[in-house]
Amino acid sequence: MKEIGLGREGFGAVIGLDWADEKHVVYMRDISTCRVETCEVEQKPEALQQWVNGLRKKFAGSKVAIAVEQSRGPLIYALMGYEFIVLYPINPKALAAYRESLRCSGAKDDPSDSELLMSFLEGHWQRLRAWEPEEEISRKLAMLVEFRRKLVGEATRITNRLTALLKGYYPQALELIGDLKTALACDFLKKWPTLQQLKKARRAQLRNFYYAHNCRSSKLIERRIAEIPRAVPLTEDGAIVSASQMMVQTLVEQLRVVIGNIEKFDQEIKKVFAIHPDHQLYENLPGAGPVLQPRMAAGMGTNRNRYQTAAELQQFVGTAPVTRRSGKSRRVHWRTACPKFVRQTHVEFAAQSVPQCLWAAAYYQHRLNRGDSRQKALRALAYKWDRIIFRCWKDRTPYDENKYLEALQRRNSPLLKLLNTKKSNWVSCAEILRSPEFQKNLHSKTN
Repeated sequence: MKEIGLGREGFGAVIGLDWADEKHVVYMRDISTCRVETCEVEQKPEALQQWVNGLRKKFAGSKVAIAVEQSRGPLIYALMGYEFIVLYPINPKALAAYRESLRCSGAKDDPSDSELLMSFLEGHWQRLRAWEPEEEISRKLAMLVEFRRKLVGEATRITNRLTALLKGYYPQALELIGDLKTALACDFLKKWPTLQQLKKARRAQLRNFYYAHNCRSSKLIERRIAEIPRAVPLTEDGAIVSASQMMVQTLVEQLRVVIGNIEKFDQEIKKVFAIHPDHQLYENLPGAGPVLQPRMAAGMGTNRNRYQTAAELQQFVGTAPVTRRSGKSRRVHWRTACPKFVRQTHVEFAAQSVPQCLWAAAYYQHRLNRGDSRQKALRALAYKWDRIIFRCWKDRTPYDENKYLEALQRRNSPLLKLLNTKKSNWVSCAEILRSPEFQKNLHSKTN
């Protein structure tokens, strides 16, 4: 019956494909004959193309369903261009649970995993969603923003190592530089890697250095320069100073390269986002600046059939909580099975919306007053935002704050009580947000 069901959908074969760096294990069932075949395919473009051409010839006119244990990678990229192949990414946790249910011993190897993938797809294909690639511009934007985030993480890793080194022999540099992720920091440590060398610099030279790096605060510059003559070395051990100096110089060169490439990614992301078909939907979101706007667009994509309801979006993103209920016990916890970068993007946007959006600030403050932690309150706010973003995305309509507040009034939403303002004041949301009383109350809860 399983094969008949897949056959009615136009599939000629169902395949479980366990991928690896060098060879992929294939377990295939011909739906019309129920015949099973196994083989190995090398991770080479020529070998993959030869295997796919064989499938096309054997099942001419029919689709081929392939279950794989990933949703992105070299194998997906190689197979996504063939129109007769329908890919079904299987969550590794689902496959692991399926394996344990059939093999209590915990045995695992590649051939058996490919068979399990095929069996899983045969038995549950109606519950699985076939992978549909986004438009090329959406895929490019998604990869750009993720790679940029990895570069930011790499810069953080380097600056953490730099901070630890400087604290060990040259702590004054941290006060004299400020943010380490800047060209000023790199040039400063390259020019004066030790306190002894810094003390030899003339005041005019230091002043010109800060001005050349767009540090225009005269008071800050003079305060920093005045601290240098009074500075005392943390250690004068030559071994520590010389070795640490070399390592600092090495890390500075790495940091300079990473910072430069982050700027290149920012420029490319800006160009790609400007021609993205949905860019106007995210430019009106309060608090979403040049970094979060393309990240939101990349996470949502342009395929309107991807999510049918707001709940599907919230579950995919990870803002929807998970409920575990058994008998009289009931436990609600946050969702862990989700794309972490996408969830991080939506929660970060929720945090940025608080100082810019009246209802978001009121709701966030309400959650804090209930005793929620800051992170839990932000996830709850992101959950509410995802319902709004879904509707804007589905209807291709940019967000309008005043329209949303009017909709709250029509529905007599409980959120109106949190706003604590008359509708005559709704048109001046910006004035309310900037009012000293509102800001004082908000910051007293967030600090």
